[in-house]
Amino acid sequence: MSAAALSSIVKSYDVRGLVDSELTPSVVRALGAAFVDVIVGSGNQLVLGHDMRESSPLLAEAFIEGANSAGASVISIGLCSTDMVYFASGIKDVPSVMFTASHNPAMYNGLKFSRRKAQGVSMNTGLAEIRDRALHYLSGETEYGSSSGEVAHEDLLADYAAYLRSLVSLDSIRPLRVAVDAANGMAGHTVPAVLQEAAGLEALPLEVIPLYFELDGSFPNHEANPLEPANLVDLQRAVIERGADIGLAFDGDADRCFVVDNLGNPVTPSAVAAMVAKREILRVRDSGETGDITVIHNLICSQTVAEVIVENGGTPLRTQVGHSFIKDTMRDSGAVFGGEHSAHYYFRDFWGADNGMLAALHVLSELGHADLPLSELVSEYSRYAESGEINSVVSDQGAVQEAVLGQFGDRGELDRLDGLTIRGTTHNQFWWFNVRASNTEPLLRLNVEAETTSLMEQIRDEVLGIIRS
Repeated sequence: MSAAALSSIVKSYDVRGLVDSELTPSVVRALGAAFVDVIVGSGNQLVLGHDMRESSPLLAEAFIEGANSAGASVISIGLCSTDMVYFASGIKDVPSVMFTASHNPAMYNGLKFSRRKAQGVSMNTGLAEIRDRALHYLSGETEYGSSSGEVAHEDLLADYAAYLRSLVSLDSIRPLRVAVDAANGMAGHTVPAVLQEAAGLEALPLEVIPLYFELDGSFPNHEANPLEPANLVDLQRAVIERGADIGLAFDGDADRCFVVDNLGNPVTPSAVAAMVAKREILRVRDSGETGDITVIHNLICSQTVAEVIVENGGTPLRTQVGHSFIKDTMRDSGAVFGGEHSAHYYFRDFWGADNGMLAALHVLSELGHADLPLSELVSEYSRYAESGEINSVVSDQGAVQEAVLGQFGDRGELDRLDGLTIRGTTHNQFWWFNVRASNTEPLLRLNVEAETTSLMEQIRDEVLGIIRS
């Protein structure tokens, strides 16, 4: 494989490519040896898990072969969600790798790397070195070692489920009917363990209505991406027809969770982040912690998130978009929680890593202790009109951003933390928008929020007119 071809599948935060043509056993074997050389170290252990894609077991075996040749021993936890790998990395204090392409179609697969205790590995923190070292193996410049590290197999599902339940108790909530769309992904493996009794834990006051719990990496029912409205339709229908109190939708590797209320309406990830932020601030304060309680939100979360953090005695910390930035900031700031617009939720009690199932437990607890239906409960956390993320194909991203700045630069306050953010007021109503370039595609991503829907639509359409002209 050429340097350019390898670089095309090693992204900013992970590896993602087409099976057989880009992500082959030989490439993965090289990545396994390189991961040990750069991150793990010969003589040490790493944890490996994989999702339900047909290609995952074969690729995982190739990675193990490369890792063993470089002198590392591998603890294989088999079929799992991404946050189960983070759990294993955290409790065992070893680096980890997860084989998944998350919500991408069946012909893709990928790798997510972590350092010890689930700390992220991005292009700036080791992934570039892993890529370059793997190229040396692929080119023959560096020969594989002759070591033969051990391989152990462990089932951590019950331990994972028990740990999450220890963080958020649902024992005393009112009975809830919960529709769950696993999208044929790994939530079909983890939900029965955490919310039901498949792992041998006590029954909870939950009636789970399962949709597409069968593990199937071909995704026969719909894509495993709950941020796309079309992929929520089945869950919304089930909530209405079955009279569910709440709907939960997970992506393919089950590290993201999207919420639907009792009326079948999507709850924005910002509203979920605000709700969980409030709960975590109050929990930490009640436990006796003193001083600042920091909560992270990325710059395209709703303004509501920062408002709720402040209202409940926390300190909001705004970051750029990207899970490695959030993880690094969680570690450096000691934040108790972090939320992203993409339905990734990060917890200090989970080694600063993201965990969609843990966020779902928080929402279920909040709902189960309230007398209100979810549609009314979330109104506290849904105060403004959000556009959601709108993508446009743009060849010269910098030039288009400058054109947007030329049109809006004198109408509001400018911020370049991540792309271009402008915040202003029109007729005493606030608005803001962010335009930023994709790290991996020729796309510009637009997010807009305003006090009213009409103002949000006005700003949205004006900015899109410039972007797409």
